Amino acid sequence: MSEIIKLLDKNSAVEAVRKLGEDDLRFLNRLIIERLKLIHQARATNALAKFSAGDRVSFEDNTGGRLSGIVTRLNKKSVTVIADGGAQWNVAPRMLKLEGRAWGEAQRV
Repeated sequence: MSEIIKLLDKNSAVEAVRKLGEDDLRFLNRLIIERLKLIHQARATNALAKFSAGDRVSFEDNTGGRLSGIVTRLNKKSVTVIADGGAQWNVAPRMLKLEGRAWGEAQRV
């Protein structure tokens, strides 16, 4: 960026962006995308940390029905659950409700 601009609020940010050239806008875009990815990754890691293999959970399937099952694996962005009927589901952690802890596991907050 050719000139130093102090960002005080959204309006000054908008004004600063309007003054940027194409190369600076592409650079800023890359920075923003990297930051958003980092925020989403932190949020997913936080949500995954609430569960362990063996935990009993419930969730809604894509038809609105409620299913229960056991966590078998924590993936990078999802939790693998074996439903009571035997079907395997990969579920976003934010969609899961903890019903019970794995055997012998202490309660986490």
